[in-house]
Amino acid sequence: MVPRLDGIRRAETLQYLSYHGSALPDRIRADLDRCEALLLQTARPRLVWKLFSLLDDGTLEGTDYRPGGEDIHAFLQDCDSVVLLAATLGAEAESLIRRAAGRDMADAVILDAAGSAAIETVCDNFCDDLAASLAPRFLTDRFSPGYGDMPLSDQHALFRVLDVSRRIGVTLSQSALMIPQKSVTALIGVSDRPQKKRGRSCESCGMFETCPYRKEGKSCGSF
Repeated sequence: MVPRLDGIRRAETLQYLSYHGSALPDRIRADLDRCEALLLQTARPRLVWKLFSLLDDGTLEGTDYRPGGEDIHAFLQDCDSVVLLAATLGAEAESLIRRAAGRDMADAVILDAAGSAAIETVCDNFCDDLAASLAPRFLTDRFSPGYGDMPLSDQHALFRVLDVSRRIGVTLSQSALMIPQKSVTALIGVSDRPQKKRGRSCESCGMFETCPYRKEGKSCGSF
């Protein structure tokens, strides 16, 4: 499945910027237009995914990986299969944001927010394509390590199972955060019945107060 970044949702960029105003000033709108266009030109999205049968003990068939925590198993209770996903905007987008930080901090802040919105678009497009390919079956929302009571350390197992570092060039820091930062990992359940969608909100997560992503102004990609 080919990763698609066909635009950046302005509303999500503004959400990541914590902008709650009404009409945007012309200057801010022009800066957003310019930064989003530059990011779209620069980003080289990549992804890797694989579908696994979900065994009765919660382990993914053919692996020794059993997702940690109770929330994920409740989330997958109607599912018999699970898709593991890892996606990234690539090192090029990371370099763009880093260079901007040394030249113009306002641009860097906008590019960082647009990058968060952009990787969500890549993942949303993947889920749309996946849903079409698996129809008439149904998908859950995405659920990522660090969300709810799933430990962030699950990243290590997910990276190993998908061979993420070799296949799409994303690595993990000692604290299990991804490099490049505009990257997402997720589990997606597959079921024979429609799945209730969760609200797209950090506030609904049990890790809201301690989330390492939120503390750095990032998203785990679960919503």
